[in-house]
Amino acid sequence: MNIAELKKIAFSEIEKAKNPEDLEKARKTYLGRKGELTAVLRSLAERPAEEKIRVGKEANRLKSELETLFATKKIAFEKELLAAAAKKERIDITAPGKKVSQGSSHPLSRLRKEAEDIFGSLGFEIIEGPEVETEYYNFDALNIPAEHPAREMWDTFWLGKKFLMRTHTSPVQIRYMEKHNPPFRIIAPGRVFRHEATDASHEIQFNQLEGLMVGKDVSLADLKG
Repeated sequence: MNIAELKKIAFSEIEKAKNPEDLEKARKTYLGRKGELTAVLRSLAERPAEEKIRVGKEANRLKSELETLFATKKIAFEKELLAAAAKKERIDITAPGKKVSQGSSHPLSRLRKEAEDIFGSLGFEIIEGPEVETEYYNFDALNIPAEHPAREMWDTFWLGKKFLMRTHTSPVQIRYMEKHNPPFRIIAPGRVFRHEATDASHEIQFNQLEGLMVGKDVSLADLKG
């Protein structure tokens, strides 16, 4: 079978293909590893030089034409399938979408927020301070002397000679009182750090919330609420 006859038959089968399966079958018949045109290309080595050049050009031209025709036909089938699906599977764009799962707050964050809301409703201001503190604000200003056990390496995370990870939120009170005059009421929530051996009830980092209320006629009755 010469190239012209092969082309005529191949084009006819491609045009007759009624679905993607028929088209793929035709593709394998002519362009597959054992296809008709593939066999022609493999036989070129056995042909005379002049015939090899002529047949080679014709065969490669036909291969390019067939690949283009197969691709075009395949796209046409895909469009037909999409059109059929669009008619069959109508989408109601007014329907609500699927519910998206959302993350949630950490239990400690929720507890802190609840405490802040309660104290805020009682007129307390929420104050925060640095987690890396100086020795002065963490100990000296709170009347914790140099020989106090809390200053030892095994109780405190020291960052050099004068800086440390705060061991409580009390330094926030000192910093606030340096800049404000009574009366005032504040709470100081936040993370603190201790050089602890961790177990079920101890951790190197935990949360504190402490309050300070200064004013005239303030008594234990106010503490009781």
